[in-house]
Amino acid sequence: QVQLVESGGGLVQAGGSLRLSCAASGRTFSSYVMGWFRQAPGKEREFVATISWSGTRRLYADSVKGRFTISRDNSKNTVLLQMSSLKPEDTAVYYCAASPRGWATMPNEYDYWGQGTQVTVSS
Repeated sequence: QVQLVESGGGLVQAGGSLRLSCAASGRTFSSYVMGWFRQAPGKEREFVATISWSGTRRLYADSVKGRFTISRDNSKNTVLLQMSSLKPEDTAVYYCAASPRGWATMPNEYDYWGQGTQVTVSS
């Protein structure tokens, strides 16, 4: 079982930066692939980024590649999403998720989800 608690969402101007944090409970954090997803009003939840158990493998959606960085600190049971050069189209509710699979990029491959945190980017 994994419980995820997110923080760091807020309002930022276009071109600015924001860091999201996801804290996981329990002592099995390092066994899970971690991912970030986002959902804008009226749209389906979409993949943003994922990171492997070891933290050495990362994958990003084309829309955020080069601007977002996912990282994890297993000693602190924490996964981060550093966002820079933010655009208005990045506005969405961002969700942290955990998967017991070896690699996962689809929402239905993740078993545990955070509550979501709002990110709003003004023009």
